[in-house]
Amino acid sequence: MQKRLPKSTEELIKWYERYISPITLIAGFTIDTVIVRRVDLWFSNLLLFSYLAIAGICILLLNLVISSALRGRFWTSFAPYLPAIIQFSFGALFSGYVILYSQSAALAVSWIFVAILAVLLIGNERFRNFYKLFAFQFALLFFGVFSFLTFFLPVILGRIGTSVFLIGGVASLAVMFFLFRLTSYLVPTIVSERGKVARVVGSVFLLFNILYFTNAIPPLPLALKESGVYHKVEKSGDIYALLAEPSHWYEVYLRYNSVFNRAPGESVFVFSSVFAPTKLSTTVLHEWEYYDEKTSAWVRSGTFGFPITGGRDGGYRGYTLRENIEAGKWRVNVKTGNGLIIGRISFTIVDVSVPVATIEKRD
Repeated sequence: MQKRLPKSTEELIKWYERYISPITLIAGFTIDTVIVRRVDLWFSNLLLFSYLAIAGICILLLNLVISSALRGRFWTSFAPYLPAIIQFSFGALFSGYVILYSQSAALAVSWIFVAILAVLLIGNERFRNFYKLFAFQFALLFFGVFSFLTFFLPVILGRIGTSVFLIGGVASLAVMFFLFRLTSYLVPTIVSERGKVARVVGSVFLLFNILYFTNAIPPLPLALKESGVYHKVEKSGDIYALLAEPSHWYEVYLRYNSVFNRAPGESVFVFSSVFAPTKLSTTVLHEWEYYDEKTSAWVRSGTFGFPITGGRDGGYRGYTLRENIEAGKWRVNVKTGNGLIIGRISFTIVDVSVPVATIEKRD
């Protein structure tokens, strides 16, 4: 029996939605992977901003059409496309956010925020019916604006910290207040949604602040490009020579708790390479902690810092070393000056009688 062909634009969109949505998800993520590479590239930021702008404009147009403020054959025929365009814009936006924020995430502490972005990206294909709800539209738009300003303001201001985050939050609220006033002016019936919009925007704002002050938001625009524990680190000119124990190729990607075989008299070196935008200068800290088996808790052993200046693709490099520390489980938190965790290096020190074989890496 032959299937009936769709007779309207809206029916056509629904007919092919099951095929188009997965394709656009994969295609959008692939494109963003290629284009959205660095947080300080203007083209990357312009692309993400364009997704926000398209979503915001389409939200306004959709509500104008629903309220009959926009009439005519063109708007009647174009209206069914608007939820799909909003859906695509948010999908592409959250795809770019997953790429950028995952580069800066220490998953042990920032997995919640990255997981939220991943759910918004993957679940975006299931949200089509919700895109017709004004409060839902505003909640996602506010989430997108706040996420954008969280990393964009440090890029243009050349500094990071709590004050910059709070400025981003206030600016995001100001943007949403302006958009709501504009929409309610053009569509007076939207005023009745004021309470619902205030609640969802307030909830997102509260969530962001909770995540930030519990170190759950990755500290973009900083990102840990390279890190590890080494038997020796030497700098010659612009090159770092790193003496490391041989490892399997997959250990680089797993980043599990590695073993450091320490011979008598050896020091323990921890090396990190942190990417920062061109204009940004800040301080990076290495916070050394050991695991106390008696109390089953991590104990801080020392914190050492060094300044970094952004701009290098491979990141600004630095290292710290410790001598005569006890064997056992250790970890070094790579942190910003205000305590946000950029990454973490975990390892176990095992004392051996003779030095183990090492290989030289260069960075």
